[in-house]
Amino acid sequence: MANPNKQKGTAWESRVRDYLNWFLGLSDEDGKFLDPFNGLNVRRPAQEGARDVGDIHAAPFILECKDVAKPTVPSFLRQAEVEAGHAGFPYGVAVVKLRRANVRAGKVYFTVRTWTRVRLVMGLSAQQFADLYGFTFSLRGLDTGKWYAGCDLFEFGNLLSDLRDVTR
Repeated sequence: MANPNKQKGTAWESRVRDYLNWFLGLSDEDGKFLDPFNGLNVRRPAQEGARDVGDIHAAPFILECKDVAKPTVPSFLRQAEVEAGHAGFPYGVAVVKLRRANVRAGKVYFTVRTWTRVRLVMGLSAQQFADLYGFTFSLRGLDTGKWYAGCDLFEFGNLLSDLRDVTR
């Protein structure tokens, strides 16, 4: 029998992937890709050992998905950014499951650096970007490495769609 924590994590990754594909209009109601060859499809790649490439590829983002009782967001973000580098993607974010909540309520976290880079590509002021996608911020202490911004998966879907439109 497989590891129960691995099964839980795999189920969360699949739910995030399926939700984003549905939200972006890339799959039908049964989860089947409308165009299996579309490079914008959100996918779960095969794992590559020590040079892990992230749980989900949602170009231009790598999503590191976590289904844990006590999230440690800064460590998840460090992992996401390393894996984005391994995969050759510009942005890494963490997606954390909320207990007893719909997948769309999952929290997507960005480092302040990634948040700023995406905001600048989109040509938005900090206030516009925060308001448009419902970001909240955790600015704890003086160590900026522990600061992060978060939105829900629904708003991340909107951001992903808009970012793809801007960069076409």
